[in-house]
Amino acid sequence: MRTVTFYENAEDDALKFAAVVSRCHGQWVLCRDKKDDAWKIPGGNRRNGENIEETARRELYEGLGAAGFRLLPVCVCGVREESGDETLGMLYFAEVQEFFNTLGFEAGRIGCFGVLPENLANPDVQPALLERVSEMYGPGQTP
Repeated sequence: MRTVTFYENAEDDALKFAAVVSRCHGQWVLCRDKKDDAWKIPGGNRRNGENIEETARRELYEGLGAAGFRLLPVCVCGVREESGDETLGMLYFAEVQEFFNTLGFEAGRIGCFGVLPENLANPDVQPALLERVSEMYGPGQTP
């Protein structure tokens, strides 16, 4: 089982991924890959030459087809594998106002939820990310 730890900051080059907890009209927005039926928070690995915010913006487009949004950094998060290895990434919050007419490259479907569905892609990681963002930007709280 993986565990999640939150940090105030980290060196930029240590950040290997971005995860973006997203909300639209008061509901959490999740996506499903074309090749999988589990729901997930948009996120992915940083590409060469990208800054971490560019990674988050790309993942919002690819995962949700988000066109208009406000993106805010939340904190650094570390995901520790059972082996003890930890990978650091940046957790963001996005308030999405608009979607493209077609989904991003990877998205098979998007869904809006008041609470997380049971069939999550990473059930040991994603609830912790959503909980952390909910503490700051829960229902009724405006960033």
